[in-house]
Amino acid sequence: MTNLSGYTIAFDLDGTLVDTVGDIHRALNHVLASEGIPPAALADVRNFVGLGARALLIRAFGAHGIHHDDATLDRLIDLYIATNSADIAALSRPFPGVVEALEVLKAWGATLAVCTNKRGHLSVQLLTALNMGRHFAVIVGGDDVQNRKPHPDHFIHAIRAAGGDPARSAMVGDSINDVLSAKAANAPVAVYAFGYTDTAPGLLGADAVFTQFTDLPDLLVRLLKL
Repeated sequence: MTNLSGYTIAFDLDGTLVDTVGDIHRALNHVLASEGIPPAALADVRNFVGLGARALLIRAFGAHGIHHDDATLDRLIDLYIATNSADIAALSRPFPGVVEALEVLKAWGATLAVCTNKRGHLSVQLLTALNMGRHFAVIVGGDDVQNRKPHPDHFIHAIRAAGGDPARSAMVGDSINDVLSAKAANAPVAVYAFGYTDTAPGLLGADAVFTQFTDLPDLLVRLLKL
């Protein structure tokens, strides 16, 4: 059997582990409607995700030429968080094959972590609602660190918090932020082809792009050069 004991794999959340765009879309449009702004298209929201709630709202309102001051933005973020949290997994589901891939990696001895720019408490709430939190040693949100992705500190903190060594680790994500964070930490990174990014997955600079989670365990073994 393949042995990944001593290796730690960090996963992004939105667009990598879980298809959350429906719930993000729902909560965002509630906020836009509260300000008299037309709803955002689902396809646009997929491109807005990746740097957390503040960046999501800045991009969504910016598309209409609206730029809020910090106080207004803080109020709108609170509304977005409350709306999203109220029914966080109404439309969200793990991507096909994710749970099976996590189970294989754990059976092979790997320690798993979540490294996401989503707020930590929302990440825990979402993964708990989907019965997925049990797979991870730690869940490190964007508000749990001083420097979030694309800074390498976020990735390194997640690996170390899981009891791992960044020199024996890898990142699995879907966006440029995941790639930049892992690369800056000298860790290999694989990108899921059907996540949330406004850049073609093959152009993100990852070490590999995969289309099926059933392929991920063997791919990680190759990237880790075992």
